[in-house]
Amino acid sequence: MNATSSFIYNIAEWITKFAYLNLLWILFTILGGVIFGFFPSTISMFAIVREWLKGETDIPLFSTFWKCYRDEFVKSNLLGVIVTLITAIIVLDIFYIQSTDSNLLTWTYLPLFAFMLIFIMFLFYLFPSFVHFNLKLGQVIKNSFFIMLINPITTLLIFLSLLPFFYLISLLPAIGFIFGGSVYAFISMRFSLHAFQKVSEKQEALKMSNEI
Repeated sequence: MNATSSFIYNIAEWITKFAYLNLLWILFTILGGVIFGFFPSTISMFAIVREWLKGETDIPLFSTFWKCYRDEFVKSNLLGVIVTLITAIIVLDIFYIQSTDSNLLTWTYLPLFAFMLIFIMFLFYLFPSFVHFNLKLGQVIKNSFFIMLINPITTLLIFLSLLPFFYLISLLPAIGFIFGGSVYAFISMRFSLHAFQKVSEKQEALKMSNEI
């Protein structure tokens, strides 16, 4: 196999992997009745993407996905309750402001928008933190928020990487169905690992300075 054929084969192989992972994400979400399946399925998808980025590209997708789905079912759904409650509060606030004629309430759009933006940035790191760190749920949430705060450049890069992908999905919705979840997981996990590494290096440097 020459270099060109090998390159084409590798591209086709990765396209297949991303599509298959996305299919597993959808199927296992449905398996959990959507409500109880979405978060375990999402966590499993991020766990596999993390392994890929660590160089473990030949792991068996189905069995690895199923094991993570089963093992993290309860913990991930507890996380889902928290995320869903915050999302519901935001949505209810938006509907309440829109249904009220008071000009005074329109000023609350700005802090609400700021909170929504922070929440979205927080979500960029939440699932990667869940699968990367062996922490209790409360610590995962606190860790994700802390990493978001100290990595504004990384967060901006995630935004800039996702925007063209979401634009492509708006033009070709089928792309979202085939690759939406897995590509999003790959982008956010890739940049999150870089942020985790930076935090780890800073902690090591601080530890060494304290020992001197």
